[in-house]
Amino acid sequence: MTRLVLGIESTAHTFGVGACTYEGDIVYNKSSTYATTTGGIHPREAARHHADVAPSLIRSALEELKGYDIDAVSVALGPGLGPCLRVGAVSARALAIRLGVPLIPVNHALAHIEIGVKQTVTKDPVSVYISGGNTALVLFAKGRYAVTGETLDISLGNMLDVFARDLGFGYPGAPHVLELATKGKNLLDLPMAVKGQDVSFSGLLTSAERLLKSGIDPADLAYSVVETSFAMVTEITERVLVSSGKKEVSLTGGVARAARLVQMLETMCRERGAGFSVVPQELSGDNGGMIAYVGQLYANRGYSVEIARSFVRTRWRLEEAPVLWK
Repeated sequence: MTRLVLGIESTAHTFGVGACTYEGDIVYNKSSTYATTTGGIHPREAARHHADVAPSLIRSALEELKGYDIDAVSVALGPGLGPCLRVGAVSARALAIRLGVPLIPVNHALAHIEIGVKQTVTKDPVSVYISGGNTALVLFAKGRYAVTGETLDISLGNMLDVFARDLGFGYPGAPHVLELATKGKNLLDLPMAVKGQDVSFSGLLTSAERLLKSGIDPADLAYSVVETSFAMVTEITERVLVSSGKKEVSLTGGVARAARLVQMLETMCRERGAGFSVVPQELSGDNGGMIAYVGQLYANRGYSVEIARSFVRTRWRLEEAPVLWK
């Protein structure tokens, strides 16, 4: 019977359940996402959503995976929103106890990086991790992942979500901004806060909000926000690529679905003679499959945690996560 690691994701707006073989093949990946018609994400409401859908999602997964041997449960214990993380943690602990199998803690950011490396078939890339909660350029060095460039304030995805709220959209809002941007024609002058290999998006957001109140065409404004912010990410990626001497760039995270960002990074890499690849859309956003994938990397090396020590870590930095397989 094929052995599996089950994975549970609940760091923010998505509760997901996935399963991965010990050979690294994701055989199951389903999720439910919390959304609103207006306003942003409310952690307690998102957690309530997760608590409502968790039993049925887990039950369905166990039913569909009856022909497999589940011998470990992995769970994203951070970073993320505390109320949401706790739903996943409680679910994973209960499952591990019920099945009598080890519990494996997974860093959410690490999962995005590793699934990106696997799915883009890269060996030693500059990983560009862009999502609702993260904007980071990541390299592997001396047994750990190291963040060599990141946002100094809010993430790119969060900035787009907040701007979407200003436009009257619900959560998640980034897709609405990206869609509206395709209708814009005039590029407005917005601040580009690039500081070495880091970026800052708060000034860009503030300027966009002021222009929106002044009566500027929302489509032109969305177009300008997207072009400016993506250009900032592309600029710091180029700096890290050149300074590190790497030959590949891997784009991962929920905002990897943005076609314009993909286009900008692909053009930059081509001009620099570097390879470029992007994680498949079905694995770009938060999902249980990537947690299960990293779970099997740990399980193959006998790594797990006692139930009593499976603490939620809302600010678990990527650099603090052990990487035993490289």
